[in-house]
Amino acid sequence: MDYLPRPDDTRFLLHQVLGAGPQWRALPAFAEVDDALADQVLEEAGKFVAAAIAPLNRGGDEVGCRFEAGAVTAPPGFRDAYQAFWQAGWPALSADAAHGGQGLPAVLEAVLYEWLSAANHGFTMAPGLLHGAYECLKHHGSAELQQRYLAKLATGEWLATMCLTEAHAGSDLGLVRTRAVPQADGSLRVDGSKIFISGGEHDLSSNIVHLVLCRLPDAPPGPKGLSLALVPKLLPDGGRNAVFCERIEEKMGLHGSPTCAMRFEGATGWLIGEPGRGLAAMFVMMNAARLHVALQGIGMLDAAWQKASAYAAERRQMRAPGAPGPDPSPIAEHPAIARILDTQRAWIDGARLLAYRTGLRLDLARHAEDPKTRAAAQRWCALATPVLKAACTQQGFEGASACLQVFGGHGYVREWGVEQHVRDVRVAMLYEGTNEIQAIDLLVRKVLPDAGADFSAMLLELRDELDAAREADADAQRRLAQLRYLATSVALAAQARPRLAYEVADDFLRVTALALLAWAWARIEASATGDARWVQPAAAFRRWVLPEFDMRLGMVKQAAQAVAQAAAA
Repeated sequence: MDYLPRPDDTRFLLHQVLGAGPQWRALPAFAEVDDALADQVLEEAGKFVAAAIAPLNRGGDEVGCRFEAGAVTAPPGFRDAYQAFWQAGWPALSADAAHGGQGLPAVLEAVLYEWLSAANHGFTMAPGLLHGAYECLKHHGSAELQQRYLAKLATGEWLATMCLTEAHAGSDLGLVRTRAVPQADGSLRVDGSKIFISGGEHDLSSNIVHLVLCRLPDAPPGPKGLSLALVPKLLPDGGRNAVFCERIEEKMGLHGSPTCAMRFEGATGWLIGEPGRGLAAMFVMMNAARLHVALQGIGMLDAAWQKASAYAAERRQMRAPGAPGPDPSPIAEHPAIARILDTQRAWIDGARLLAYRTGLRLDLARHAEDPKTRAAAQRWCALATPVLKAACTQQGFEGASACLQVFGGHGYVREWGVEQHVRDVRVAMLYEGTNEIQAIDLLVRKVLPDAGADFSAMLLELRDELDAAREADADAQRRLAQLRYLATSVALAAQARPRLAYEVADDFLRVTALALLAWAWARIEASATGDARWVQPAAAFRRWVLPEFDMRLGMVKQAAQAVAQAAAA
């Protein structure tokens, strides 16, 4: 079965739980975006994804991309689907109207890409970097570069890449060696090789805009010496640039997306932003990019859950405990299978609410007139996005594997399609910064420098959105308070043993994710009183997911206490 978007669930979370409409209309940029317009966009997006993108998923996996003499051919149907995608205006959903965009809230774009990833992750990798490249050029590109490239990226007519990784420099971008030498005409001559470049070469669009991390002559070593260059596949005069695809990787999954090894051999490019400020120009898109990867995890978990749920409703095996009569029961009625399905549903719904809240906060950070509102929104995005990226992609992989278990041996063969989700989603734990790097970013770079002050302010904001008179709300408030205290304990202990923060970062991120999910489910339950759709996953969250909070809390707490005791001895 192909993935089917469910706009009803999204509308409930956006409107009834988060109250998105009034928040949009309080921003001048979205004053005319009423609930009816947003719902119409979601309805049409769901139809397009279901009809044009989802049916290509299996073929994209089985046929994959073809590489021959430096050219890459996408799987059958992908080129026509992409042309229909950009011509219908979907890549331009949140881009400025001045650049050919539709000027809609970023959270609607986030929902679209969640559904696209669920339906066909391989296809979605192609336009997945457009929003980041557009924002980067919009904020840091020269007027000439913007005039030449911005509208093409905003509309998706041309696709983009981020060329960061080199064979010797994975996450340590300070080791990048690609060189860029200024020319008399103001351009750059770029030489170097990059690996793991998603969509580095393909036949989906007529041009590809590469954003390349590089070093200017006499640049200092390390990350402070990095600059960012725009290097197009085709030059402004239509000639081919000296940009070459040397191979595409043979991967575990994502066969519908070409992951390329690229060579820049005296290629012509232009500087984006200031010399030596390449990472600053690139990081303007970081929160949005992390959110999109988090939504990939959620979307692909939902796709695996849809398959497993449908299979479990039809497959009959043995008689479930307490079932009447002698006939075999649908396996959905067996407690072990029900637990798997309900647990993954709890993760999907709770994480989805947190992701949509983050999309709304991105809009507030960009467009709110009040400086305090912008600052609070930016604080949420900075702290929540590494949590969501890591937790949602980890659960996307582990949950998809659990959904495969529902099928028994049938899940391990291609016929049912669930094994593809397990393979495709695994990479999301690796790119856009591995999940371990997300955890270090959260704890070491964002919580510890101010001894947890911003982190505490974010948790207090969440606490104040709950009503202690409700049991679920009071429980979430208690866990948020425990997390605040934990952050303070780790900050104090890390002063005595700095290594501690790196050792417990993964567990700290996980306990943070579970506390945020407790908040999310408290909000959902408060808005869904009497709605059977949400009762079962809410119960599963409390029974099967939330108990991990105490375990992770205890692990981090013990580590911090051990350091404190050693320091006092």
